[in-house]
Amino acid sequence: MSKVQQSLAQVRTFIEEVRMEMKKCSWPSRSELADSTMVVIVSVVMIAIFVGLSDLVLTGLLRTVIR
Repeated sequence: MSKVQQSLAQVRTFIEEVRMEMKKCSWPSRSELADSTMVVIVSVVMIAIFVGLSDLVLTGLLRTVIR
């Protein structure tokens, strides 16, 4: 068997094993996915607001100290 054929056989085996493993996965339902997405979006917005406010406060303090 040539190296090319051997490589193709290994790739084919890998893809078949990936397919078998993907069938074993537990996938979320559409509503679970939507709920999780909303939790992530809300969390990111809350953290962004906190970081933005912290930046404003610390910038104001630093300007006061420098003057």
